[in-house]
Amino acid sequence: MLRKLILPLMAIGLLSLAVIHMVRAQQSPPKPPPPVEPARPPFAASLAGSGLAEPQTENISIGSHLPGVVQEVLVAVGQKVDRGAPLFRLDDRKLQADLKARQSDLASAEAQLARLNNMPRPEELPSAEARIREARANLGAAQDKFLRTQTLHSQTVVSEAELISDRQALEMAREQLARAEADYRLLKAGAWEPDKLVARAAVDQARTHVEQVQVELERLVIGAPIDGEVLQVNVRPGEFVGAPPGQALIVLGSVHQLHVRVDIDEHDIPRFHAGAAAAAMPRGNAAAQYPLTFVRVEPYVVPKRSLTGDTVERVDTRVLQVIYALPPETPGLYVGQQLDVYVDACK
Repeated sequence: MLRKLILPLMAIGLLSLAVIHMVRAQQSPPKPPPPVEPARPPFAASLAGSGLAEPQTENISIGSHLPGVVQEVLVAVGQKVDRGAPLFRLDDRKLQADLKARQSDLASAEAQLARLNNMPRPEELPSAEARIREARANLGAAQDKFLRTQTLHSQTVVSEAELISDRQALEMAREQLARAEADYRLLKAGAWEPDKLVARAAVDQARTHVEQVQVELERLVIGAPIDGEVLQVNVRPGEFVGAPPGQALIVLGSVHQLHVRVDIDEHDIPRFHAGAAAAAMPRGNAAAQYPLTFVRVEPYVVPKRSLTGDTVERVDTRVLQVIYALPPETPGLYVGQQLDVYVDACK
C-alpha cells in the first residue's frame, strides 16, 4: 500500500516546487537603493548646469620666456609661493660666459675713457717743458751765431752763402721753439672733447650689452606672477622646454577662495538671471550643498567642452559661462572638481 503512494506523493511534491518557482519568478525583485544619493534641486523651479571648480585667478599656465634645458625645479605641488618667487631655472652657462665677456669689454671701455679724462699724465709735463727750454737755448745760440756771421759778412770776412745758412738755422730754431710750445699747450689741454664723447659712447654701449645679458639671465629664471599655490608640475630637470612650450610647465592659482565656472545651456539662457540664488553640490556627495555668490557672466557663448557623460547629451551645443564664488576656505573641494549647480529660475 505504501509503495503505491510513493510515486503520487513525489509527483505532487515536484508539482508544488514548480508552482512556487513560477510564482517567485513572476514577482519583481525589490529595487536596491542607489549607491550614491542623487542631487536634488534646492529650488522650486531651477535650471541646472555643470560646474567646474577653479582658482579665483583661474588656472595660470606657466611657460618659459626662452627655450632651453631645465637646470633646476624649485617648487613642488601644493607649495605656497609669493609673487616673484622662482619656480624653475634653465641652463645659464652660455649666458654666464657671455656676461663675463661683456663685462671685460665694459672694463676696457671704462679704462679708455678714464685714460682720456686723466690726460695729460703728470710725468709727461716735465719732458715737454724741457723740450721748450731746449728749443729756447737753440734759438739763442742760433741768434748769436747769425749776428756774428752778419757782422763778419759786412766786413767781407764770410761769404753770402754762410750768412744765408745761419739765417735759415735761426728761422728753424724759432719754428722748433714754436712747435715745442704748441706741443706743450696741446699736452696741457688734455684729450680732445670729441674723443671723450666717442669713449663715453663706447662705455654706454658696453654697459648696455652687459645689461642685456643680465636681462637674458633673469629671463632664464621663471618666477611666480602672483601669490598662490602650485597646482601641477609638468617639468623635470634635464627636460628641454620650447618657446612656447607644448604644455603648461607649471599650473599656478590662488585657491584661498574657489570659483565655479558653470555652463548654462544656450536653451536655458532666457531663463537665467544674473542675480538669482544658486547652489552647488559636489558629485558623489549630494548632502554637501554650498551657496554660491554671483561674480560675473562671460558674455561670449562658447562650444561646450565640459561633458557629463549622459547618453542624451548633445556635444554640438553652446553654453554661456557664468562665474560664481564658493564660500572662503571650502573644505573637501579641489581645483578641477565637477559640481552640479542649480540656479533659481523663479521670477
